[in-house]
Amino acid sequence: METDTQSTTAVEVAGPWYEELSVGQLFDSSPGLTLTSGHAALHQAIIGDRLRLALDADLSASVTKRDGCLAHPSLVTDIAIGQSTLATQRVVANLFYRGLIFYRAPLIGDTLRSTTEVVALRDTSRRPGRAPTGLAVLRVRTVDQLDRVVLDFHRCAMLPMRDETGRPGHADDLDAIPTELPDSALRRSTDGWDLGLYRSRVPGTHASGLAAGTRYSTASGDTVSGAPELVRLSLNIASAHTDASSTTSGKRLVYGGHTIGVALAQVTRALPNLVTVVAWHSCEHLAPVFEGDVLRSLVTIESLRPLGGGAGSLVTLRVQTTADRMGASVSEAVLDWSLVGVMA
Repeated sequence: METDTQSTTAVEVAGPWYEELSVGQLFDSSPGLTLTSGHAALHQAIIGDRLRLALDADLSASVTKRDGCLAHPSLVTDIAIGQSTLATQRVVANLFYRGLIFYRAPLIGDTLRSTTEVVALRDTSRRPGRAPTGLAVLRVRTVDQLDRVVLDFHRCAMLPMRDETGRPGHADDLDAIPTELPDSALRRSTDGWDLGLYRSRVPGTHASGLAAGTRYSTASGDTVSGAPELVRLSLNIASAHTDASSTTSGKRLVYGGHTIGVALAQVTRALPNLVTVVAWHSCEHLAPVFEGDVLRSLVTIESLRPLGGGAGSLVTLRVQTTADRMGASVSEAVLDWSLVGVMA
C-alpha cells in the first residue's frame, strides 16, 4: 500500500512583512460591517461616548433630518481603521493619522466598507538591539452601502522586516502627506442639519459662548479597559493588540483608536454640546498605551469659524492626552490630536 507523503506543513495566516509591500498595492477584501445598536452600546461602554446625537435618537433625527440615530464618529473611524489592518496585522506601532475627513455622517444601520492603498514607504534607521522595521503610509477610503464616500484619510504604520540582513531601500517623503483640509469638505457631512434646532433644544453653552484660546483640563481620568473587545468589535486583526508575544514589550498594546475615543469622550465632558466631529488635521501617537493606564486630556480651542447663516461654527481643537501608569511616578504624553468639530 502506498503511503500518503503529502506535506503537513501549515500555511501561515498573517499579514505582510514590510518588504512585501509596494506603493500602489491595494487591500480590499476586509468584510463590510453593518452598524447596529449592539456595536454602539459596546463601544459606548468601553469608550464612554457622550456625544448627544449618538445617544439620543429623537434629537438625532430632528437635527440631521434623517431617520435613525447618528453613529458615533469614533465608532465609524474605529471600523475603518480596523478594516485597514489587513495590511498591518504585523504592526509594531501606529505613528500618525493625517487629513481625515468625514464626507458623510453614517447612521446606525449603515454598512461600512474600506479599501486600503499603500502610498508611501520608508525604511527606518537601524538601531542596535532592535529588529529592522519600515514605515508604511496607507490611504484608507470608506464607503457606505450605496457607495457614498464616508471617510478618506492616511495612517502610518511601523512594520517589521522579515529579512534582518537586507533592506528594500525605500525612502519616500512622509512629510508630504497632507494635513490641510479643504474648507468645503468640512461642511459636507453636516450639510442640511438644523443646528438652530439643536441650539434651541439643548441647554448650556454653544458656539457663541466659546472663545479661541480657552483651555480645559480633565481632572478626572479614565482607566483604559476592554481593549481586546474593542479590537474585535472593529474587525482589527493587528496581533499587537491581542497577542502579547508579538510585541517588543511583552505586553499587549492598546489600539490607538481606543486612546483617541477616550480622549474624545473627555472632550465632550469639556464641551458637552459638541455636535459632532467632521475632520482630523492630524493625530500623533507619542507613546504606547496599556490596559490599566489612566488617561487625562488637555483640550484647547484653537479657532472658531462661523458656518454662515447663524448655523453655528467649525471649532478646531487640540487635544493633548497623558497616561498615568501603574508604578510610574510621572505622567507620559501619549496623544497629540488636532480635530475639527461642529458647535451649534
